[in-house]
Amino acid sequence: MREQITKYIKKKYNATPEYLWKRFPGYAIFRHDDNKKWFVLIGDVTPETFGLSGKERIDVVNVKIDDPMLRDILIKQDGYFPGYHMNKASWVSVLLDGTVPFKEICGLIDDSYKVTASTKKKEQIRGAKDWIIPSNPKYYDILHAFDDTDEINWKQGSGIKSGDTVYLYVGAPVSAILYKCKVLETDIPYQYQDGNLTISALMKIKLQKRYKQEQFPFSRLRDEFGVNAVRGPRGIPNSLKEALLRQKQG
Repeated sequence: MREQITKYIKKKYNATPEYLWKRFPGYAIFRHDDNKKWFVLIGDVTPETFGLSGKERIDVVNVKIDDPMLRDILIKQDGYFPGYHMNKASWVSVLLDGTVPFKEICGLIDDSYKVTASTKKKEQIRGAKDWIIPSNPKYYDILHAFDDTDEINWKQGSGIKSGDTVYLYVGAPVSAILYKCKVLETDIPYQYQDGNLTISALMKIKLQKRYKQEQFPFSRLRDEFGVNAVRGPRGIPNSLKEALLRQKQG
């Protein structure tokens, strides 16, 4: 299984094992290429290290768990132990003797990779995200943007990527969320600048749903969902997301 894991990490993350200790030739670490943080340590230990019987050394993999509750649940299961040679508060050791299935170990490696990644890399590998983005009808006729098409190019907000969902908030005098769109493409080159607006890249968005002006006005966003301003792209509270999903087409 150790060989399988090494191949899995190499194929998915293009990371190769590094053997850092002459005294421990059976120990290898895998690290990120940018921040150099470890996300996996593979080694071999004597069974008595974990209070097990036997004499032959056994392979283990160490992975980082960001959730203390999950870590506590795992180490109560067969094949899991507090991290050996690592911070026991945030790492776990997993036996590679078949007690824990290979697929499950791969999932733990994936999670460890994510929690140890740099901020930039976390943004790249994160799942789809929901955003509220502002639109100013003084600069663009957003009220009629989807009259003849369901796809338009829009100013790209920082952090937004393909696959994300954006809810277009139309500013005064409308002051309400009117559209739900899916981001189809990002980083479309574009240069525009005047005294009030600068655009360096566009994203292509596809209309998925319309809302009536009275369904999600700013007063409701503020009073019910704690959205006190929409001055730039921002994450969306779960309660608001659920309300938007429940709301019928406007």
